[in-house]
Amino acid sequence: MSPTASLTTDALLARLSSALPSLHEGRCRAALDYAREVYGDRSFDLMNGVTLLEHAVAVAEQLTEFCPDEDALLSCILQHVLRVPDSSLDRISEEFGRSVRDIVSRVHLLSHLHTSDWRKSIDDMKIMLVSISDDIRILLIVLTIESFFMDHVKDLKSAFRSRLCRQSLQLFAPVAARLGIYAVKYRLERSAFPECYPVDAAHIHEQLQQLHEEDGLFLDRTAQHLQHLLKEQGIASDVMTREKQPYSIFQKMQTKSVTSLSKITDLFAIRVVVGTMADCYQTLGLLHRMATPISHRFKDYISFPKPNGYQSLHTSLIGLPQAPKNAMIEVQIRTSAMHREAEYGIAAHWFYKEQGKDDGVLHSASRMHLSDVLLKQQMIGSASGETEQTALHLVNHIYVLTPRGDIIELPEGGTPLDFAFVLHTDLGLRFKSARVNGGIAAISHTLENGDIVEIQTHKHARPSLHWLEVLVTPSARSKLKTYFFSHHRAQFLQRGRESTNAELKARGLAPLDNDCSILHSFHGKELTMKQREDLLVKVGMGSVRTSSILSHLPLHAVPRKMSLLHQKKTKKSGALLPSLTDLVRVEGQPLTMPYRFAKCCNVDAMKPRPVQMVGLVLRTGVISVHREGCAMAKTANRERRVLMHWNERT
Repeated sequence: MSPTASLTTDALLARLSSALPSLHEGRCRAALDYAREVYGDRSFDLMNGVTLLEHAVAVAEQLTEFCPDEDALLSCILQHVLRVPDSSLDRISEEFGRSVRDIVSRVHLLSHLHTSDWRKSIDDMKIMLVSISDDIRILLIVLTIESFFMDHVKDLKSAFRSRLCRQSLQLFAPVAARLGIYAVKYRLERSAFPECYPVDAAHIHEQLQQLHEEDGLFLDRTAQHLQHLLKEQGIASDVMTREKQPYSIFQKMQTKSVTSLSKITDLFAIRVVVGTMADCYQTLGLLHRMATPISHRFKDYISFPKPNGYQSLHTSLIGLPQAPKNAMIEVQIRTSAMHREAEYGIAAHWFYKEQGKDDGVLHSASRMHLSDVLLKQQMIGSASGETEQTALHLVNHIYVLTPRGDIIELPEGGTPLDFAFVLHTDLGLRFKSARVNGGIAAISHTLENGDIVEIQTHKHARPSLHWLEVLVTPSARSKLKTYFFSHHRAQFLQRGRESTNAELKARGLAPLDNDCSILHSFHGKELTMKQREDLLVKVGMGSVRTSSILSHLPLHAVPRKMSLLHQKKTKKSGALLPSLTDLVRVEGQPLTMPYRFAKCCNVDAMKPRPVQMVGLVLRTGVISVHREGCAMAKTANRERRVLMHWNERT
């Protein structure tokens, strides 16, 4: 690796310009100067003898493989700014724009994504990786960083080498494959596999060498023969050979429970790149006449592309010229555009763009295409019954960082207060203020992906009920309510009594007695005195409404509020008696509800008076009194029927 840190800005700019001729030198020079100012001579903690500046510029050079836009390249140069104490995202935003700021922030966040984190599964991390990377440039920079690590795996510090190789195999290579970026997938696997599985890698290497000694380089001879035949048929082509990657062989052996390469049927492949789609099908016909096709191994991914956009014709043949007699060879046929898509997948849609096209439109189209690919992945996963949570999909969550680099997941719209409660209940209860990306932020500030959040606390818990309006995380709201329920019980019990008494007064009823007798039964269950008080505490906290409580009490216990018009009619007509206390009782208890005798029965005029009657609770909160056998009472809603008796003294 070249000593980048010792080079001048002009020399670094020349290196990047040669790799990307379309680069705008002014902004790139400013980014290099700023990076040199911030990084200084600081060493990169993951690699031996490499500075932050050297790593950033080297990764930026490698990123040019994808022909990135200017913001992506500048973000790559500035990727380590947040590693330096007292550095600010605000300055990046001021000097290089909001887009660069957001990319730098999220790349920094994803640099803390470790497969050694026992709290998250690999599938969760895949979802997190793509969820944060709603901009394809973020994904490409992160994958390029991983690719750079694997290209220089021997330079990685021993303390980090195993972890970085493992996450390349388990996390980043599968994500690259899901997005169709197979060039990066194979690069990661090729370097990481021998480090993670040295014994298996050596065993497969030995078998491949033995196979080459037995059969020679027949694949190259077969490819040359095919290219010559296609040329005779007037089809211009580029014929390449491919041997199954060692890590792919290892996975196939694990799946099939085999130990010998002779059991692997798709070990050899030839790729034929032609000019047009018509040439693809013409080539397929020629090959099927030349050798014996295996019927169940033919796939037309041109007419039916894979969810990640991959297109090719796949066929497996036995008896191709220059090949061993029983050798099965897979042939992939595609156009050059399909080949580009197969190598770079979703990245090809972003970086190979029309000259002069508006960047804002391109970014929007890139995000739409990324979302479309992920949606298709999710649908395929659901249809096939995958158990990985599975296909990567964008979820309504954000991911932020603690000052020491731990990744914290929050629901979209999460605030610093939610962040504090997620870290620890005590931290949330003692919340005083928060700093987001180095600046003071309001308690209700909406956090974004990649924000670095630091919490300042009081010595003792000092929560406020107002916080319930700020919190969006259900668990945090529950923790806060539990605290108030246990630490301010008397205060909220009194407030609950006052609210309930106000509601009872509005309904023309007596206030709560010392035993809260009116609450003795709730939802059909008998409540103890403590349970009645718990209910009132919840009312006082505002988590339960008084009207909700009263609506769930027995129907004969609490009438609805009467409208002013109804109250005026009642007073004027005298049709209602304000109380049944002097006349009747309900199921053995006195009643404090207004009533009237139904005209259809005229119970009050009956002689002798019936011992038992039926009351119907009307929607107005009034009881209509019927004789027991009344047809109207029989057909009424059973839930509104109550048994009534004359008081003995009447």
